[in-house]
Amino acid sequence: MNIHFISIGGSAMHNLALALQAKGDHITGSDDAIFEPSRSRLEKAGLLPAKMGWFPEKIDSSLDAIILGMHAKADNPELLKAQELGLTIYSYPEFLYEHAKNKTRVVIGGSHGKTTITSMILHVLKYHQVEVDFMVGAQLEGFDRMVHLTAENEIIVLEGDEYLSSPIDLRPKFHLYRANIALISGIAWDHINVFPTYENYVGQFSAFLDTMVKGGTIIYNEEDSEVKRVVEQSTNQVKKYPYGTPDFRIEDGMTLLETPEGEIPLEVFGQHNLQNLEGARAICFHLGVGEEEFYEAIADFKGASKRLEKIGENESTVIYKDFAHSPSKVEATTRAVKEQYPDRTLLACLELHTYSSLNQNFLKEYKGTLDPADEALVFYSPHAVEIKRLEEIGKEEIERAFERKDLLIYTEPASFKSFLFSQDLKDKVVLLMSSGNYGGLDFDEVKSLL
Repeated sequence: MNIHFISIGGSAMHNLALALQAKGDHITGSDDAIFEPSRSRLEKAGLLPAKMGWFPEKIDSSLDAIILGMHAKADNPELLKAQELGLTIYSYPEFLYEHAKNKTRVVIGGSHGKTTITSMILHVLKYHQVEVDFMVGAQLEGFDRMVHLTAENEIIVLEGDEYLSSPIDLRPKFHLYRANIALISGIAWDHINVFPTYENYVGQFSAFLDTMVKGGTIIYNEEDSEVKRVVEQSTNQVKKYPYGTPDFRIEDGMTLLETPEGEIPLEVFGQHNLQNLEGARAICFHLGVGEEEFYEAIADFKGASKRLEKIGENESTVIYKDFAHSPSKVEATTRAVKEQYPDRTLLACLELHTYSSLNQNFLKEYKGTLDPADEALVFYSPHAVEIKRLEEIGKEEIERAFERKDLLIYTEPASFKSFLFSQDLKDKVVLLMSSGNYGGLDFDEVKSLL
């Protein structure tokens, strides 16, 4: 097929482009800006556009399909030309469904944990040489790409994002997959720019259950009260299997999972990750991987990129970075690190970076999320607030939202870096939580603190 990507530089989009090229399709694309690592990966594959920008002349009747990314606007010149010519236009999830409509579709959904659970499943399946197609939202150790598509594999494992599909398709992505087997890990309000009320957001998960194939299987975290309510109230004719936190203990900074085969030391830790592991085990069971085989494979799972990733350690200090930014993720990650290192001082640094986190109406959701930390810091950029056209936020609003009197607040990247690099880190754990980079912090340079 001849396929053109509008907004090829996105994390998911460029991985799909690479996957389709590897499958034998002819790929072209455009974007107005492409950053690393997408840029280098596209260049290596010969798919980097010669010039940045939108070029309607690239769009003609020789194209079999257009794949439209969320970064593009509804009035994108290339999109308008494609619509004028009557070309087939897919959103990213629409294309994945079209590819997978005759496969068993396994969809992992939830406000948090979906990338980690999908990664765990893929790690276990690869360990046992079970071939599947997949799409996951992070780069995984041992995998070349985040997307893998074939004609022959009978199963596809999809991370099910609840965000919108494209500028001209405002349905949540995971509604389009029509899952045969699905999982919901947790529900906590997010994406306030799209789902302005809590009820509206939760409703997307109820609708997700309605999209499942009748007779399918839903695996759900029964320890999340909202997930439990939504699944148990669903009238769709699907089989329902709950899961929760497995038995474990922590000894000398090591999490030990209790199994019928004895205790297994894990590379990942925290109650939320143990729940993720149990959800992944349930999915793998339904894909034919037994309990003993699962535990054998999961012992060396190190986590998905940017998910509670250890970036440095010496005899007295550990430094982690994590993609956590929504309130539920921030609290779970902070609590997990403190429980793993109870005898060390935990310095938790959170960057408010997303539209939701910088919205005054949403800030109150962060109440208590940093309480497990011994020392807590929040960084945000007033310029980012301005760019997102949000109401100005002052330090007083931040203090009020977190309800922590000793909270440190920084708004200047240089000042934050100066603070971080001036700390005595003996017997400390540093946790850097952000979907950004604190205004330009070099994480490799942070390693020099050790």
